[in-house]
Amino acid sequence: SNFILANAQVRRGFPIVYCSDGFCDLTGFARTEVMQKNCSCRFLYGAETSEPVLQRIEKVLDSRQEYQTEVCFYKKGGAAFWCLLDIMPIKNEKGEVVLFLFSFKDITDSRGRSHPGDKKEEKQRSKKPGSSRLQAARRQGRTVLHRLSSQFARRDRGEMKINRNVFENKPSIPEYKVASVQKSRFILLHYSIFKALWDWLILLATFYVAITVPYNVCFTGTEDSLSAARSTIVSDIAVEMLFILDIILNFRTTYVSQSGQVVYDPRSICIHYMATWFFVDLIAALPFDLLYVFNVTVTSLVHLLKTVRLLRLLRLLQKLDRYSQYSAMVLTLLMSMFALLAHWMACIWYVIGRKEMESNDPQTWDIGWLHELGKRLEAPYINNSVGGPSIRSAYIASLYFTLSSLTSVGFGNVCANTDAEKIFSICTMLIGALMHAVVFGNVTAIIQRMYSRRSLYHTRMKDLKDFIRVHRLPQQLKQRMLEYFQTTWSVNNGIDANEV
Repeated sequence: SNFILANAQVRRGFPIVYCSDGFCDLTGFARTEVMQKNCSCRFLYGAETSEPVLQRIEKVLDSRQEYQTEVCFYKKGGAAFWCLLDIMPIKNEKGEVVLFLFSFKDITDSRGRSHPGDKKEEKQRSKKPGSSRLQAARRQGRTVLHRLSSQFARRDRGEMKINRNVFENKPSIPEYKVASVQKSRFILLHYSIFKALWDWLILLATFYVAITVPYNVCFTGTEDSLSAARSTIVSDIAVEMLFILDIILNFRTTYVSQSGQVVYDPRSICIHYMATWFFVDLIAALPFDLLYVFNVTVTSLVHLLKTVRLLRLLRLLQKLDRYSQYSAMVLTLLMSMFALLAHWMACIWYVIGRKEMESNDPQTWDIGWLHELGKRLEAPYINNSVGGPSIRSAYIASLYFTLSSLTSVGFGNVCANTDAEKIFSICTMLIGALMHAVVFGNVTAIIQRMYSRRSLYHTRMKDLKDFIRVHRLPQQLKQRMLEYFQTTWSVNNGIDANEV
C-alpha cells in the first residue's frame, strides 16, 4: 500500500501524479507536498543515502527498466529508515512506458537484525559465475515474500505454498490499458455528441416554457388572449413530449459517480436518477395541455398548473458549470437570464395594474399605470373592464418599465402611482441592483479574460523597453531583442511550456 505513480511520458523529472495514503504515513509528507515532484524522491535523501544507488535509479528511469534495491531514506522529521524500493515500469497497449510504479517496503526492523558481515558475503557470492541470475531470482523472491508475509501472518506455516516459478521466471512488466466496459446497446453516454445536442434542445424548450407559461398565466382572460393561448397548443404539446422523452433517456444515460467513475449499470443509473432529478422532471412533464382536448374552459387554472414546469430551470442552473469555460456561452446565458427575469417582472407588473383596475376603489382605479397608458394611447377603460390598450401594447409597456427599473435608467413615462405599484417598484429596484452586480460583473470579468493576453504582451514589452533604457544598450542589440520578443510571442502567444 506504500506506493507512488509517476508520469513516464514527461521527460523533465518524471513528476509524481499519485501517492497512496500508506506512503504519506510512512514518510510523513502530505499528498500536496509530494505531488508533481521528481519521482526519484530527492526529498527523502539524507546523509546515509547511497550515492551509487541514486545514480542507478536515475539511469533506470532514463532507460525505463525494472529495478529493485535497498536504500536508506529519511522521513520529514529527519528520522532514517531502510526501505526496499521496487521500480516497475507500466506500459500501455502500444508497448510504450507511460507510468512508473514505485513500491516502498519498510525493512528497518529486519535490516537492524541482519549481521554486519552479510554484505561482504553477498559481494563475494556476486563474483562467482552465474551469480547475476541468482541475485535476480533472489530479488524477485524477496519482494514476493515481503508481500505475502502480511497476508499469511495469521495462518499456519505449513499451509503456505509458494510457487517455485516465482524464483525462476522474471515477472512480466504490467500494462496500462483502457479497460473495455461491457455496456448495453441502449445505454446513452453522457458525453456523446447526441446527448450534447439533446441537452441544447431541452435548453431551448426550457426557455420556451419559461417565456410562454408566465405570459399565458398573466395575460389570459380576454377572448384575444384565450385564442392566442389555444393557438400555441401544438407547440406546448411538442414541448411536453420532449420532456417525457427526456425522462426516458435519463433512465438510460450514464453518469459520473462520486469516485470519478462512469457508471454503465442500468440499475444503478435508474436508482441515481430516481434519487436526484426524476420527480422534478416528472412534475414538469405532466401533460396539462391535454385538458384542452376535453374542452376544459378554466384556462387560467391550466396555465397556473403549468407553472410547475419552471422547475426545469433548476436543471439549467446545474449545467451552468459545464459551460463556464466558454466565455461567449456564459455571456449569452447571463444576458438571457437577465432578459427572462425582466419578462417575469413585466408579467407581474401587468397583473398588479389589472388588479388595481378591477378593485373598484374610486381613489386608485383611475390612477393606475394601466389606466394612464390607456388614456395616452386614446384607448381608455370603460367601467373598469371594457376597452383599454391591446395586450401587445400593455406587454411592451410592462417590459419597458421593468427593464428601465432593473437597469436603473427609468425615464418616468411609465411610473408607479398606487401603493401596490410602488411596493413592486421598490422590489424591482432591489432585484435590479443585485442582478446588475451579478450579470455585468461577470461580463466585465469575461471581457478582461478575453484581453488578458494582449495586456500581458504590452506589459512585457514595456518591461523590455525599460530594461533597454536603464542599461543603455546599443541600438542594434535593442532592435534584435525587440524582434526576438515579437517573434517568440507570435509563435507561442506568451505561453511558457515549462509552466504548463
